[in-house]
Amino acid sequence: MKSGAKLTMEGLLLKAAEIAENGFAVDSNYARNLRENRSLISMFPEASRVLLKADMSPYAEGEILRLPDLAKSYRCIAEQEDWFYKGDYAEQMARWMRSNDGQITAADFHRYQPIPREPILTSYRDYQIVGFPPPTSGGVQVAQILNILENFDLADSFKHRPAEAYHVIAEAMKLSFADRTRWLGDANFAPVPRGLMSKEYASQLAKRINLFAVSSVDTNGTPPNLTTDVFQKHTTHVTAADGEGNWVAITATINTSFGSKIIIPGTGIVLNNTLDDFSAQPGAPNAFGMIGGDANAVEAMKRPLSAMSPTIVLKNGEPVFTVGAAGGPKIITQVVMAIVHHIDGKLSLADAVRHPRLHHQWLPNKLVVEKRFHPGIRKELSKLGHDIEEIERAAIVQAIQRTNENELIGIADSRVPGKAIGL
Repeated sequence: MKSGAKLTMEGLLLKAAEIAENGFAVDSNYARNLRENRSLISMFPEASRVLLKADMSPYAEGEILRLPDLAKSYRCIAEQEDWFYKGDYAEQMARWMRSNDGQITAADFHRYQPIPREPILTSYRDYQIVGFPPPTSGGVQVAQILNILENFDLADSFKHRPAEAYHVIAEAMKLSFADRTRWLGDANFAPVPRGLMSKEYASQLAKRINLFAVSSVDTNGTPPNLTTDVFQKHTTHVTAADGEGNWVAITATINTSFGSKIIIPGTGIVLNNTLDDFSAQPGAPNAFGMIGGDANAVEAMKRPLSAMSPTIVLKNGEPVFTVGAAGGPKIITQVVMAIVHHIDGKLSLADAVRHPRLHHQWLPNKLVVEKRFHPGIRKELSKLGHDIEEIERAAIVQAIQRTNENELIGIADSRVPGKAIGL
């Protein structure tokens, strides 16, 4: 990658507006999403007008989709930064809500403020891990899973007993997701214990892992200093680094494909459905099969628990790679797997991103593996008691690595169309 390019927010927005207005060729992933969501999209007139053809059929791979309303919105934001939260968009959104029995008002938009959070700092082997704190569970869970795995010699297992390595990883994931259900939520509203990331607590959890059989995880664990040491009050991952030492990992989401499927007329902007990230009621699964508890119950001004896991990995205080993902709860586990495949499995970061992966989220009690996963290892995992479910792909991981020669290498996940570029 070259260094020295300077990009302004205005310039980026205007470039996005140009792409939206002129149109872009629908790739295979976008076409699949349109095809699978056509019936839901067709329930909403504006979404149908914007995202489907006149005959209500979805755009096919290679066809051009133009979004002129979205282009106009991008230009408005570029010209007036308050246009979205405090300007015309907020008023348009409020009018639509009033006409459709919605609950959101322009005042809600006016009051919105991003909240700066202190990053989570932990370690794994000889590396330092920088993650994002609640209300995402990702940073805590990535740290917790890695802390559990630190109690095992995964490098030796990957080399000599790979099924054992994947068994341990799956069991660590399961233990972490059981804790997520009970303890994690918006730290401004629920006491989220820092003890979830304790090395000592991870050691206790590691002792619950049986190397020779699946362990039963009936409920969450109890982290130390439960009340005294707490945190203070369709998904895309983008990562960037430059020659001046700046590194950025950003995960953004509207939750499921095309969010709520509602587009405010004339704006091209789709509304999210991240309300589904809250626990509607304890024990009720959301769109991703995730079970939640009272810590993540719906509450005014509260931010829902997400799985976003933007992560930067340091060695000797210097960034060496960054990794993040898109894919619901699989974001967490696939970030862990990329890190572990690279550090313990001794794969290059590019190979770690490409390598077949697995996922376990406690409930439903299934070990999800990609179809490309090694059949022999999959058979051994079944013998250990794992109930295995095959999927085409897990989350989509994106990464950047800094080489020993200070070269920056961008890595795009081949599971979807995409590429890494340097400016």
